[in-house]
Amino acid sequence: MNTLRTDRATVTAWALWDWGSAAFNAVLVTFIFSVYLTDSVGTTLDSRYTPTTLYGLVMAVAGVLIAVVAPIVGQRADLKGTRRRSLGVWTFITIALMFSLFTVRNDAPVYFWLGAVIMAVASVLFEFAEVNYYAQLKQISTPENVGRVSGFGWGMGYAGGIVLLLICYFGFVAGEGGMFGLPTEGGLNIRLVAVFAAVWFAVFAIPVLVRVPEIRPSGAADTEGVLDAYRRLLRTIRDLWHTDRNALYFLVSSAVFRDGLAGVFTFGAILAVTVYGLTPGDVLLFGVAANVAAAAGAMLGGFLDDILGPKPIIIASLVLMIASAGVLYFVEGPQMFWIFGLILCLFVGPAQSAARSFLSRVAPDGREGQLFGLYVTTGRAVSWLSPLAFGMFVLLGGTDRFGILGIGLVLLVGALLLIPVVDPTRRGR
Repeated sequence: MNTLRTDRATVTAWALWDWGSAAFNAVLVTFIFSVYLTDSVGTTLDSRYTPTTLYGLVMAVAGVLIAVVAPIVGQRADLKGTRRRSLGVWTFITIALMFSLFTVRNDAPVYFWLGAVIMAVASVLFEFAEVNYYAQLKQISTPENVGRVSGFGWGMGYAGGIVLLLICYFGFVAGEGGMFGLPTEGGLNIRLVAVFAAVWFAVFAIPVLVRVPEIRPSGAADTEGVLDAYRRLLRTIRDLWHTDRNALYFLVSSAVFRDGLAGVFTFGAILAVTVYGLTPGDVLLFGVAANVAAAAGAMLGGFLDDILGPKPIIIASLVLMIASAGVLYFVEGPQMFWIFGLILCLFVGPAQSAARSFLSRVAPDGREGQLFGLYVTTGRAVSWLSPLAFGMFVLLGGTDRFGILGIGLVLLVGALLLIPVVDPTRRGR
């Protein structure tokens, strides 16, 4: 059974999952449904805590579950030879949960908890799907083009987010019910956004399940229980420590700088309004432009990755982002934010794409799912870094502007931790 297929049609089919997954990441988690849940549905609550705080706590529990279980999900798919099937199962259960968000009205407190739980469970299952999706990178690329393929996937993800956000905002949200004139009573227009997003994801998730081959089993997972799976995971980490310590060092360093990359998007909109004077409408436009910049950067970075190796791309991207953040700290006004904010976003894509290709290059055959599970776990384990650094610098400085320094510090620490890590392309040579 041939588990590799590296033709252009297969690469495109694989990248379409990234394009479709923007329906969950960009539309539901980041920009539209989570805002509806906290700002509209949450107003029905009678609680001493804000809806944002309560939603954050529910999602934090989901994050802990992801960190604990993700490596085992990837490991068992590797052992049983069910990577493609697992990707399909987790993806379509996530899509079913997206459909179920249609039931979340904005006229009773119970709907807030219903929506928060659905979003939390969907986030966990989406991450399980993503572990298997990332692991497929080695099946649809070669050592010579893995950077370009990874960059193409990241770029497609950003591009899909742009297209879908524009459709959802202008079609369903803007004004009263968007250009379709949808009723807004009971949050119907936003609930229909969730349905549309689910259909979008379902359509673009199908090609990868048709084109990318299934893998061979690498072990007998059926005879193992949960405790056995964790023992195997600990043995893997111990073996990596003795045989490939470089991969472990990369997992740690990438966890830190990836949290810094996430912080750029998490706090960018806040800074745009409170520090640089952008209006909410301007923020939406900037978000679209930022995704365009990140997509272009990811694709260009992917080409350079195959020429120079992933480590130089990550280091260069982080250094340029730190420099841009430093300039942003001193400048004023919307125009300066547009210029240097977009420069900052331009280098987010290459760093993300090269991190994925780096791990794909060092992952042992048959254990890609487990390594990418650890990749997710280490990222979740330090996901508090950027929020803490941002909050502490704002607290010490007295204004949101100082939060820029916090994000820059996390990126700097990640870059410093990456310096001693050996680039896999150099080690191979």
